[in-house]
Amino acid sequence: MELFPSNSNINFMRMRMVSLTIAGLLMLGAIISMMTGFNYALDFTGGTKTEMTFAKPVNVEEMRQRLEKNGFPGSEVRTLGASNEIVIRMRLNKSNSDSKKITEFSEQVLKAAQTPENPGKVSPSVYVGPQIGNEFAWNGLKAAIFVVLGFLIYVWVRFEWKFAVAAIITTLHDVLLVAGWFAITKHELDLAVLAGILSVMGYSISDTIVVFDRVRENFRNLQRISPADVLNRSVNQTLSRTIITSFVAFLTVLALYLYGGNSLQGMAESQMIGIVFGTLSSIFVACPLLLWLGVSKQDLLPKAKDLAELERRP
Repeated sequence: MELFPSNSNINFMRMRMVSLTIAGLLMLGAIISMMTGFNYALDFTGGTKTEMTFAKPVNVEEMRQRLEKNGFPGSEVRTLGASNEIVIRMRLNKSNSDSKKITEFSEQVLKAAQTPENPGKVSPSVYVGPQIGNEFAWNGLKAAIFVVLGFLIYVWVRFEWKFAVAAIITTLHDVLLVAGWFAITKHELDLAVLAGILSVMGYSISDTIVVFDRVRENFRNLQRISPADVLNRSVNQTLSRTIITSFVAFLTVLALYLYGGNSLQGMAESQMIGIVFGTLSSIFVACPLLLWLGVSKQDLLPKAKDLAELERRP
């Protein structure tokens, strides 16, 4: 199945200065927006935790909406073991920051959460600090650095250093735009969103490597044309694959966003934004970056150890 013929000749390289300028401005805007701060969730800010046990199983989403209507916005509601055991986490405010009134606060939460048909019992609320969230955030940062270094080494060994630099810049472009989106919209940033942002890195680099691999294969068969033409044909030949794969992935994450509940919406949102930007960057950023870095025919030439493998490919 092809949305675009493999022999199409859309001149993406002619638009490279425009696309790279737009990408650079978007990255700058994302960095500036991140400097204004994020809307951190309880994983990073801390708050109170209240455990409840109900007579019957409860619907987590309905309970979250009920708490919202009764004056407890932004509550995190999750099951704790059995479906009738619930843990509710809330940010610190005037009503739950005084330890002397914590029992009274717990009763208020229970009153808002239970229904006449499904009464419950509550344990006294306890304060939960942000240390766990900070630890996970630091581990996430270290994981991101490790992934970037791993990508850099792999692409450097597999291709050439200019390909590695272009791939890493393209990946950072996508990650920064996703993070900038959450900074601008002030949607909650929790550990699930952090996991979604890390997954964007994998999707972005995978899409870019597919294009770069086609670049290398094409140069062996198109040695008499310029590097710009090789890059342009490679993007055109992988265009259908890129769009179809991204569309299917987007539909999957969209279903998670619509039906996965409030706790998964942030992660799904970050992945959807990442898929959109990752698709556009593999078309308009990755190969133009190669030309901007001054890629030459020697850089595009397949290494001798790969010639036998390329001969076997259809």
